[in-house]
Amino acid sequence: MNRIDQRFSELKQQGRKALIPYITAGDPAPQYTVGFMHALVEAGADVIELGVPFSDPMADGPVIQKACERALKQGTRLVDVLDMVAEFRQADATTPVVLMGYLNPIERIGYEAFAEQAEKVGVDGVLVVDMPPEEADELGPLLKAHNLAAIFLVAPTTSPTRAATICAQGEGYLYYVSLKGVTGAATLNASDVAERLAPLREMTDLPLCVGFGIRDGVTAAEVANVADGVIVGSALVNRIAENVETPEIIAGQLRSVLAEMRTAMDV
Repeated sequence: MNRIDQRFSELKQQGRKALIPYITAGDPAPQYTVGFMHALVEAGADVIELGVPFSDPMADGPVIQKACERALKQGTRLVDVLDMVAEFRQADATTPVVLMGYLNPIERIGYEAFAEQAEKVGVDGVLVVDMPPEEADELGPLLKAHNLAAIFLVAPTTSPTRAATICAQGEGYLYYVSLKGVTGAATLNASDVAERLAPLREMTDLPLCVGFGIRDGVTAAEVANVADGVIVGSALVNRIAENVETPEIIAGQLRSVLAEMRTAMDV
């Protein structure tokens, strides 16, 4: 069983919801990323989404765009991100890791080579923002062959027909984008999210995890009441951005932000 499936099975038995933090690999510098990952687990992360820096992250708002710029300036490449996962696995063999990013870096390595290496280092899932199910004919089967969950996005604007296609092909969990727009934008309404998740539950048994707009313990708890998982990105990446001149304190900052959310979700 994939680590993602195992983790959600455990959470269901415990009556708890998943807390899924996102950080951009290599931000503010590559040598800090693995430590940040461990800090997030210590604070209550159930799954880690590790962003692969890309020069044109079109679905992301300015906070994560700037994180990608900082990481790329430090020379962080996809092969480096895979090395980070391998290092993380030396001390943590159980926390699922999902790589989140865009197709171009994978194409440069080659689909087969990427899938093989990702499985080897201990990646559990892949979310490629600009690869919808309709365009996953080549990479999708390779991910499946290497026990890597292909995770897809569903948005408020997704039609029921497309949502059904996404649900049929998705694995691991479904990433529901709670807001129209880019990451870090606007505020969410938990009751509206609940209303939109209801038809998806009729289409799939996959855990429904909600991202975009999770800012603090209050919003995390509200979303946890209606979803199977809470995904938080910009709130964490903001803390990194605020402390790039003092990177030694960032792990503690991340731990503090996430622990507040974990506590609020478990009440």
